[in-house]
Amino acid sequence: MEASTSKNLIFPLLAIVLFISQTQPLATAAKSSGPAYTNFVKKKCNITTYPSLCQKTLMPYASYVQSNSTKLCIAGLNVATKGARDASVIVSNLTKQKGISRYEADAIKDCIEDVKDSVYELKLAVEAMGHLGDKDKEFQLSNAKTYASAAITDADSCTDGFSDRKVNPKVKDMVDRCMSVVIRLSSNALSLINHLYEY
Repeated sequence: MEASTSKNLIFPLLAIVLFISQTQPLATAAKSSGPAYTNFVKKKCNITTYPSLCQKTLMPYASYVQSNSTKLCIAGLNVATKGARDASVIVSNLTKQKGISRYEADAIKDCIEDVKDSVYELKLAVEAMGHLGDKDKEFQLSNAKTYASAAITDADSCTDGFSDRKVNPKVKDMVDRCMSVVIRLSSNALSLINHLYEY
C-alpha cells in the first residue's frame, strides 16, 4: 500500500501548494489599486495569526476592500471557505486510493463531514458579517465569531479522528496538511473579525 499511496498522494499535495500560491499572479492587480489600499491590508494582516499567509491570500482583494475592514473580513472568510472546499475534495479523493483500509476509510468519511460543516459555518459567518448594518449589529458580529471558531474546531476534529485509528502515516500527513490550510485561513479570518474596529 505504501508505494501506491505515496505515488498517488503527489497530486493532492500539489493541489495544496497550488491553492496557497494561486493568488500570487493576482498580486500585480492589487498593486494597481494604490499603496494606500495595499498598506491597509498589510496592516490588518499583521494582527492575524499567520500574517504572511494573510497577505498572500488577501492582497489580491485590496482594490475591492480598499479601507473597509468589514469587506476584508468577508474576503478572508471567502478565501477560507474556498480552502475548506478544496480540502474536502482532496480528502474525498483519498478514498479512491488503492489499498485504503477500513479504518482509514472510516476516518476519511468522518473528516469529510467535519470539513463540510466547516464550509457551512464559514458561509454562515459571511452571512452574519453582511448584516452588521442591521440593528442587531453586536449579535451578528458575535455570530460571525462563533461560526468562524466552529469552522476551526471542525477542522481540528478531522485531524483528531486520525490520531486514535490505525492509519497509514502518509494518509494522516496528507489530511493534516489539508486541515492545516483550513485552520490557518479560518484563524486569520477570525483574527480579522476580532479586530474589526481597530485601526
